[in-house]
Amino acid sequence: MQNNYCIIMAGGVGSRFWPFSKSDYPKQFIDFFGTGRSLLQITFDRFKDIVPTENIYIVSNTTYKDLIIEQLPKLNSEQILLEPMRRNTAPCIAYAVYKIKAKCNNANIIVVPSDHLITNETEYIRVLKEGLNFIKQNHNSLLTLGMKPTRPETGYGYIQITDGDTSLRKVKTFIEKPNREMAEIFLNSGEFYWNSGMFLWHINAITKAFETHLPEIASAFEGGKDFYNTPKEQEYIDHIYPTCKNISIDYGIMEKSNNVYVMMADFGWSDLGTWQSLYDIGYKDEKNNVSYKCLKKIYDASNNLIVMPEGNLAVIDGLQGYLIAQHNNVLLICKKDEEYKIRQFVADVEIMPDGKKFI
Repeated sequence: MQNNYCIIMAGGVGSRFWPFSKSDYPKQFIDFFGTGRSLLQITFDRFKDIVPTENIYIVSNTTYKDLIIEQLPKLNSEQILLEPMRRNTAPCIAYAVYKIKAKCNNANIIVVPSDHLITNETEYIRVLKEGLNFIKQNHNSLLTLGMKPTRPETGYGYIQITDGDTSLRKVKTFIEKPNREMAEIFLNSGEFYWNSGMFLWHINAITKAFETHLPEIASAFEGGKDFYNTPKEQEYIDHIYPTCKNISIDYGIMEKSNNVYVMMADFGWSDLGTWQSLYDIGYKDEKNNVSYKCLKKIYDASNNLIVMPEGNLAVIDGLQGYLIAQHNNVLLICKKDEEYKIRQFVADVEIMPDGKKFI
């Protein structure tokens, strides 16, 4: 267990969850479910039995340093890795990987986003332990977790698996987000799993993959080996980060590698990337309305998602298929199946003439 490490990626803005998620307080720091724990804190809590606390690293933007310290006071400063700018997941992961390498050259690493929902945590931990056993015995393999699809989802990427009769298979190919027709074909074929964006690998496998497929990024972070875990680390990172290619770990490494395996799993997973995903996992009343935190009175209304501060009352009459979300000084009401317009709403309120801050 001492060689087990976890990298939690927590630098996203989460603009699709506006107005709850704002640039200075994005969704990973929010307690969506009224449990008293944010998504980041819940993610951190999951690893207490398989990764020593001192081996859990949070990679985020410098903007969120104080929030991380506030929400995870058990961490020391060496465990909070701060990006001076956003460069997608490949540089983010490379930073943590090469920092871990400077400390432990026999590390087994789990990489997870900070904002995923897991409803069956017992099964989740079992899968992770099985995955750790695999990478301990297969130092040259890259492992990802594939989620059994339950619907023709067009918002997720897919992994096509090779034939076999075990829960761990070689990856045949990665498929980007499909249209509805293709998603239905994927679901019915039984050959495709959702790409969860969660990975496990031995330090040797992932550093070799960076050297092979993203050599400039590998060189940049390998060059910091004398600075990691010293007072000069942040200065070095601030210097090299602007030189890094803006690229995801999927595009940069996973889709180019021929040594990728997938562990097929089903532990009640959602990446909570959209309001629709929050609706999908919520308890639905007899008219398929879902609400979080608030009190409500609903008349002649169905298929709505209502998210308001705890203790507030929402009275809804005559709405069908709407999102109603209130947070602080913003009330959003829009059609639930048109939440793609939120990006435009955010862009528009950035230039409000009275100077008030709404994002």
